[in-house]
Amino acid sequence: MSWTSEQQPVDDDAAAKDSETAQASTQSGEAESETLSAPSGGEAGPSPAQYEEGTPLKSGDIVSGLVVHVDRQGVLVDVGTKSEGLIPYSDLEGERGEPAQELAVGDRINVYVVRTESEEGGPVLSKRKADYENVWDHVIAAFENGETVSAMVTDRVKGGLVVDLGLRGFLPASHVATRNVRAMERFVGQSLKLKIVEVDRARKRVVVSHRLAVEEERKHKRDKTLASLEEGQVRKGLVRRVTDYGAFVDLGGIDGLLHVTEMSWSRVRHPSDVVKPGDKIDVLVLKYDREAGKVSLGLKQILPDPWQHVEERYHVGDIVSGRVTRVVPFGAFVQLETGIEAIIPNSELSSSKAAKAEEVLSADQEVQAKVIAMRPAERRMTLSIRHVQQDKDRTALREYMDQQRDAGRVTVADLVGDVFSRREEEE
Repeated sequence: MSWTSEQQPVDDDAAAKDSETAQASTQSGEAESETLSAPSGGEAGPSPAQYEEGTPLKSGDIVSGLVVHVDRQGVLVDVGTKSEGLIPYSDLEGERGEPAQELAVGDRINVYVVRTESEEGGPVLSKRKADYENVWDHVIAAFENGETVSAMVTDRVKGGLVVDLGLRGFLPASHVATRNVRAMERFVGQSLKLKIVEVDRARKRVVVSHRLAVEEERKHKRDKTLASLEEGQVRKGLVRRVTDYGAFVDLGGIDGLLHVTEMSWSRVRHPSDVVKPGDKIDVLVLKYDREAGKVSLGLKQILPDPWQHVEERYHVGDIVSGRVTRVVPFGAFVQLETGIEAIIPNSELSSSKAAKAEEVLSADQEVQAKVIAMRPAERRMTLSIRHVQQDKDRTALREYMDQQRDAGRVTVADLVGDVFSRREEEE
């Protein structure tokens, strides 16, 4: 039987396939676990009990006892019987050679009754088996209550991953929250949050899901975010992915769209020029459609607006420098150093009436132009390269007239002819 965290049936075919893989994986690791007299199915084992003197013990019981002696041979535990029970020293060592557990006189522990009587007369006890039974009880309880548990990934096997729950658990590849199932080795050594989706104690099989745990956690975050989300709020978010038209930002269980036109006051060639996956950014909630669950975000709105003080920085008649950002049929757009984007119409490119921007300019070209019109309320500025050239011609003409005046008489024909000669040389 397989259930999600909301106790809803999962896909039977997928569950059956995962169960078969889990069984094969578990069987390969059964040598690591002790064989216990445990109830079948998902039933919990006996609860630890304190036995009074004279109460008979039974093999398979789990009882509470008091440590009364510790030496190299093992640990003597008073479990309420006439003779203390012995926990062999080897039982306190880990299954993979880990150092023995440290116990002290006076510690109260749970122990498993291996045999009711040894050659010396006292019962033979095991703390390892008691701990193992205790883990099973916790696993079954977590499964029945739909709880989320954490476990370390210990190995990559065919069909998925092996996790350490205190016992061996199998995480199918289809239940790993990753888009790249071919690179699951990177999870080995990591602690993951998991949902237990299947338990078979008789066969010592536990199947877990990372994907369901992640989905549940994301749903909780989403519900919390949606309950407090309002238009006009500035929220912190994590950039999940970047597309050609914008970026998706995780606000806490829900993704909002940061459109490319809302990223900057200046034109953005591609969203990846502004943000990258993994970036933590502040964004403004522009629009929130509660029914559709869609959120529109803005970034430029919380950045300084270069048009706000444009009249303090630029004036009609100023010569400015900028970079051509795009060439269009009716002219070219130029970005100034402050981030403002201005237009140079075709008619302001040169003295030639037939000039077209695509014939004169190209993207990324640096140009100088004159501010000939400003309409801050409309966020528009018009530039002219033609006026810059005309100013240069007038300056050259004045300089030439001054030189000729100093040298003697100058005719109009001399002035006109020389100016045209200069322009032909420049062209």
